[in-house]
Amino acid sequence: MATSHDYEGYLEARPRYYTTTTSPFGNVRSQDNTPFSNPVSNAGATLGRVLFYDVRLSANSSISCASCHIQKHGFTDPAQFSTGFEGGKTGRHSMSLTNATYYTPKNFFWDERADTLEEQVLMPIQDPVEMGMNLFDLEVKLAATSFYHGLFEQAFGDEAITSQRISEAMAQFIRSMVSYQSKYDQAFAVGEWNDPDFAAVFTEQEMEGHKLFSGFPVGRQASLGCIECHQTSAHTMDQAHINGLDADTSSDPGAGGGFFKSPSLRNIAVGAPYMHDGRLKNLMDVVEFYNSGVQPHPNLSPDLRRNGSPTGPPVRMNLDQEEKEALVAFLQTLTDESFLTNPIFSDPFAE
Repeated sequence: MATSHDYEGYLEARPRYYTTTTSPFGNVRSQDNTPFSNPVSNAGATLGRVLFYDVRLSANSSISCASCHIQKHGFTDPAQFSTGFEGGKTGRHSMSLTNATYYTPKNFFWDERADTLEEQVLMPIQDPVEMGMNLFDLEVKLAATSFYHGLFEQAFGDEAITSQRISEAMAQFIRSMVSYQSKYDQAFAVGEWNDPDFAAVFTEQEMEGHKLFSGFPVGRQASLGCIECHQTSAHTMDQAHINGLDADTSSDPGAGGGFFKSPSLRNIAVGAPYMHDGRLKNLMDVVEFYNSGVQPHPNLSPDLRRNGSPTGPPVRMNLDQEEKEALVAFLQTLTDESFLTNPIFSDPFAE
């Protein structure tokens, strides 16, 4: 049914800073959530890809996982809120799946309500707004679809179709969605961040933005340190935090008290709108929010308080327009055009 691709080879080709215990931005390997019991295999990820794009996973066969996680948008949704199988709207913006393999355990969804990726992938399928499907009915539905028998046998050794196998295959496919061929990666391929060869890959503006992002002094700016919340080469964080979107977080407490997950910044430039509620429409809006709009909150992250004080007022970065544009320019270097068009992640039903 679907073209088989070399997912194992794609992951093996990850740069060394994805696979070693040392990296310019910290140990990303330790964040890999791939369980020993469910490693990515070519057959498993191939099945997962078909399931991901199959509208049969919704109750009325109208939408798929890919309806709200679109490849060219970094596997997020350009709509502020996604449309479910009966036209209802989700309560939060669709989070990007890029680099989801580096979301640490107990760290899935904006509110971190799922402990594993295997658990996470089944929740939207059963959600009454999103896909509205009962898992038993899904097993029956897929068993009545002839091409799935061979795909499950190739992935698991026999034709049995179970919700556990569905979750394992989809998790394998999503774990293969690692972005590592951006301009940013091209720079690290030739040198470390203090190497002239590294800087030569970037424009002067992009390099200034990189320094601002990473916390290096740039002119009058002592440090921004965006990297504190978007760590490692995967640009992810291993815990939820409060970033000061609202002084009152009671309307959506997230993981509790207003805490929300920080997603990966890979392919962020194609993933608008931003934040858990999609309120910020473009990257300049995001930069301006952190520059001047962070709201006070009792549990505001210390990284967003002046001088890192646990009780201080929200930081005000006081970036000028040139510096804000430089920061946006750097964030655009995280776009991986190859990832956004790679056929191993594309719709198998369009082949």
